[in-house]
Amino acid sequence: MANSPAIKQLPATPITSENFQRYGQVIFPSQDGKTFDSTDAQLNLQNGIPRFYIMQLHKKGRKFHKITRHEKCTQCLGSLEGKDWLIAVSPPDNSVNIPALEQLAAFQIPGNCFIKLEVGTWHAGPYFDHEVVNFYNLELSDTNVVDHFTHDFLKSHQLEWEII
Repeated sequence: MANSPAIKQLPATPITSENFQRYGQVIFPSQDGKTFDSTDAQLNLQNGIPRFYIMQLHKKGRKFHKITRHEKCTQCLGSLEGKDWLIAVSPPDNSVNIPALEQLAAFQIPGNCFIKLEVGTWHAGPYFDHEVVNFYNLELSDTNVVDHFTHDFLKSHQLEWEII
């Protein structure tokens, strides 16, 4: 009989620009006409054709065992309709093929902002408690085909995570 995976709880912290800085940026509303500055998303989409679309996710819950990174572009995610959501992240480090367990963090993201993941940031999610959430997603047109590196904690550590 196979061993059941361990479930490790990962507390979610309310997101701020400061506590998310090592993973990317949080973009909050700004006044129309504001000039471009460091509070705007600093995008890297030069390695292909940008893709901006709405993805619809159903009953995602809060558990995961896989985490992904993209090495060719930044990625922006935000919910529509003001719905809150969760994401787990680990800092970018392209010198290793596995995220550092001790650096894994989870964030609560309100529906009035979006996040930009830095190139190489490991991420799992979006997760949420709602029945359905629509997300806008900005990445490259072939990100999920040629730039999608995934680590499976079940295979490497017999571990599943639950964001609390």
